[in-house]
Formats: sequence, C-alpha cells, structure tokens
Amino acid sequence: MAISFRLNGKAVSLDVEPEMPLLWVLRDELGLTGTKFGCGVAACGACTVHIDGEAVRSCSFQAGEADGREVTTIEALARGERLHAVQQAWIKHQVPQCGYCQSGMLMAAAALLAENPSPSDDEIDEAMTNVCRCGTYNRVRAAIHDAARLQREA
Repeated sequence: MAISFRLNGKAVSLDVEPEMPLLWVLRDELGLTGTKFGCGVAACGACTVHIDGEAVRSCSFQAGEADGREVTTIEALARGERLHAVQQAWIKHQVPQCGYCQSGMLMAAAALLAENPSPSDDEIDEAMTNVCRCGTYNRVRAAIHDAARLQREA
C-alpha cells in the first residue's frame, strides 16, 4: 500500500504494509536512525516522534495511520545549525549518560513545551513518561524548566 506523509517538512511516499510500525518505516525504509527501538510495546518512549505536533510512540503507531499527516523526528528538532531550546538545555544540564533514550526524551519534552510553555514539576512528571535507565529524571526536569525559560526569552 502506498503511504504518503510529510516527514521533517518534506513529502514522502512509499509502499509498505499499513500495519508496519512507523518506527521501522523511519529506521529501515527511510534510514533515519535517531529514533530508537527500546521495548516495542510503547512503554519506554525511546521511539517518540511527533505526529501533527503530538508526541507519539512510533513502535506502536501503524504506518498507515501516518498517511496524510506531518511526522517529525529527532533529526528535524533543530532548525539548521540552531539547536532547539530543549537540546540547548539538555547540553547545559548534561542530561544524557548513556544517551539511548534521549532522542525520545527530547521529542517528548519539545511536545510538552509546545503545549505548555511553563510547566510545573508535577506537569513535567505527568507528561514525561519516558524511561531512562540511567535515572537522569532530576536533570530532565531542570532542563525542561531551563528550555521553557529559553523559549520565553526568544
């Protein structure tokens, strides 16, 4: 089945099974490996991308559901050489340790700030359901607050 959508601002059309997880379309069919496979059951969040601006776990999102929609991956979070506010804050707060979950964390944080430009600690904890085996949750929260400030000052 032919599926067409906008990927990181560009039109994409490919022939895949509509039930194929979007994660595998991104990684295997389109070569975008920034989105990671973690659990395969939408529990960990390593595979988080944006669908029409909303954070979605791509391992359980069928490719056919992306038809006609806007898909954004970690590869397009920055705008050219200018890092997104969450990327800047992640670096400042040295959030990553092993780094495996971070692309999903960054995408979830960016979606949160797009919806709520000044989240409280409780709102961050509620929205950030991604799993980090290194346990950097306190740094994640600090970085999100800092990114919110950066966005307000921009």
